[in-house]
Formats: sequence, structure tokens, C-alpha cells
Amino acid sequence: MALASRLPTLGWRDKLAAWRARRADERGTTIPVRDWIHVGSAKPARLAGFDQALVWVVVALLALGMVMVYSASVALPDSPKFENYRSTHFLLRHAIQIGLAVLAALVLVQVPVAFWEKAAPYLFVAALVLLVLVLLPFIGKVVNNSRRWIPLGVMNFQPSELAKLAMAMYAASYMTRKMDVKENFFRAVWPMAVALGFTGVLLLREPDMGAFMVVALISMGILFLGGVNGKMFFASGLMLVGAFVAVIASSPEKRMRIFAYLDPWDPEYALGKAYQLTHSLIAFGRGEIFGQGLGSSVEKLHYLPEAHTDFLLAVIGEELGFVGVAAVIVAFFWLTRRIFHIGRQSIALDRVFAGLYAQGIGIWFGGQAFINMGVNLGVLPTKGLTLPLMSYGGSAIVMNLVALAIVVRIDVENRQMMRGGRA
Repeated sequence: MALASRLPTLGWRDKLAAWRARRADERGTTIPVRDWIHVGSAKPARLAGFDQALVWVVVALLALGMVMVYSASVALPDSPKFENYRSTHFLLRHAIQIGLAVLAALVLVQVPVAFWEKAAPYLFVAALVLLVLVLLPFIGKVVNNSRRWIPLGVMNFQPSELAKLAMAMYAASYMTRKMDVKENFFRAVWPMAVALGFTGVLLLREPDMGAFMVVALISMGILFLGGVNGKMFFASGLMLVGAFVAVIASSPEKRMRIFAYLDPWDPEYALGKAYQLTHSLIAFGRGEIFGQGLGSSVEKLHYLPEAHTDFLLAVIGEELGFVGVAAVIVAFFWLTRRIFHIGRQSIALDRVFAGLYAQGIGIWFGGQAFINMGVNLGVLPTKGLTLPLMSYGGSAIVMNLVALAIVVRIDVENRQMMRGGRA
């Protein structure tokens, strides 16, 4: 009688011995290969093809941002400036912009990273061309005394957001090509400094010093991570700091912002350059631990300017309290750390461009979030920078998700290589 027909009549010890014998026979003829990892449940957990946790954190930040943008902008039609707007105007536009951003991300996540490595210099040139075009009176749109936007109908495109993405790609591509001469200042650092300087001149003409700070942070960070000589890096950093100091010293308006930041409650500044900062601090103070409740902010009722853009975190602080603000900070910290991990993984797999680009995006998101939070909390001088993934702004949301889509693609290719495949 066959062994299989006898199994039901055997005891548990005989069944175990029979199973072991069958497994021994299988090992003698084939090598068992599995594509799952047992985690203790009845069903095997299949290996994911991408970082699902990263995607869900991004979705959570987008969802919270949409809720808070609506909360911060719902009362704006009560102001004469927005009297022709509906209470859902900014919510609907923000939702459409997120939809466009998600669509762009889903398309671009299919593009191999090798394509972006080849296209990086051309994308950087395209960003520079747009930065020039936005300065032309018949193309660029002026808002709050700054010419930063190109009207596109469904949204106003901000070339400075593309410049951040383009700089991350170009700097990563540049360092990959200059690995053999990274110890030579004139052959490694100087050309990159010229590119950054030209970009900075165009951004300061808008003016958009906040975007220039982020672009400089991205480029300098990638130079450092790419292994540029330490002395040359610190010398370049000192030159950049000197340039920022010179720009501030030469502008009376920027000097006043520094003085207002140092003493925001001075009557001379409280109703002037420190107006946003003082009301932001009041909002955080009212929020305390658990906040006043969703939709219950008072500062958004025409006291706090730009509540749905630059100072969205202050509204979060007032309505959701310390708990809400801490959750946002932790989410951005985790997101930045995870992006850096993907970058290090790429470099370990000898994919230098992909690794440096991912780390550049980590610097972008972490640095801009830190600056925005610092401004809202009064730790840094007031500067017009949005909170990534959350603040109202179509071109910013689109570029954020495009940048993250390429990071997800890098992670997918890393996993393929670690399984023995090709990127």
C-alpha cells in the first residue's frame, strides 16, 4: 500500500517521520525556493515590490494637508480680497492639484532611473530657461510684489519648484561624472558653484530667497555626500554664507525681518514685519496640548496672513495642539530618514547617481520642512517657504510627488537588484 494511503491511520509520530522522509527525498532532487517570508500567521506575507510604508506616510501627509488647507481657508471669502470666492474654492483647487500630482507620479514611477541620469543636464537647462521666462513682464505673474509664477490656467506654475528637482538631479549627475577629480577644486567644485550662482541670481531677481536657500542646501549637501574634499567644501560653505549675509545687508526689507525676528513683540515690529510671527506664536499658544479642535482656530479668521500656505503649521498647532504638531514633525523626520536609507542602499549597490539623487530629495524635504517649521515656531526669521506635501500650492505639490515617485522607482530597482535581477 502506498505511503499516502497509510497516513490517515498512522499516529502523530509516524506522520512526522513520514513527512521528514518525504522532505529528505525532495531535498535530494530539488532545491526549495520560496518568494515569501513566514511571519507567524496562517498566510505567507509576500515581499512588496516597493516601500509601502513610505507611500502611506506620504498619503497621510497629503490627506492631513487637504483637511487643514480647507480649515485654514474656509473663512477667507469673508475678506474683501476674496469676496468672489466660495468657501470651498481653495479646497477644490488643492484637490485638483493633488489629483494632477498623483497622475504625474504614477506615470513617472514607470520611467527607469537611467533615463533621469541622462536627462539631468537637459532638465537643469530647462529649469534655468523657465526661471528666465518668469521674469519677463508679459509671462510672469506678480503676487505680493514677487514675480514667481507662470499662469497655466488650472494652476500657476512656479519654476523655482522645478529648479529644486532639477538641481538635485544635476548635482547627483555632476558628482557621478566627476568622481575621479573630486579632490580638485577647479575641476570638481568650481563648475557646480557657477551653476548654483547663476540659479541664485535668477531666484533672487524674482525675488525668492527661500527657494534659493533650499536649492543651495540641496547642491551643497550632494557635494558633501559625494565625497568632495572637506576643506574645499567648508570653504565653499563659507562663501555661500557670506553671499547670504551680503544679500541681507544690502536689502533694508530683509534687515528689518532679521530685527523683527529677534524682538517680535516690540511695538515697532509687532504690527509690521513681525505681524505674521506674533500671530503664529499666539496660535501655538492657544493650541496648548490637544488644541482647540478641528475648525476652531481664531487666528485663521484674517489675523494670520497666508494661513493656508506658509503658516499652515500654526493652524495645525492651534486646532490640533502639541500632539498634532508633534505627529507632523515625526512624520517628516521618518520620511526624510527613509529617503536617506534608500539613497544609501543605492550607493551600496554601486548606483551612485540614484543614491545621491535620493539623498538630495531627502535634504530638500527635510531642510524645507525644518525651515518652514522653524519660521512658524519663531526659531528662524520669517521666510516664504511652504510645508512640503501639505501647504496649498499646485506646482509645489506636483514637484513634491514627482520627486518622491522617482525615489520610489529607485527603491523598486534596488529591490530588483537585491533579488538578482537588473535595475
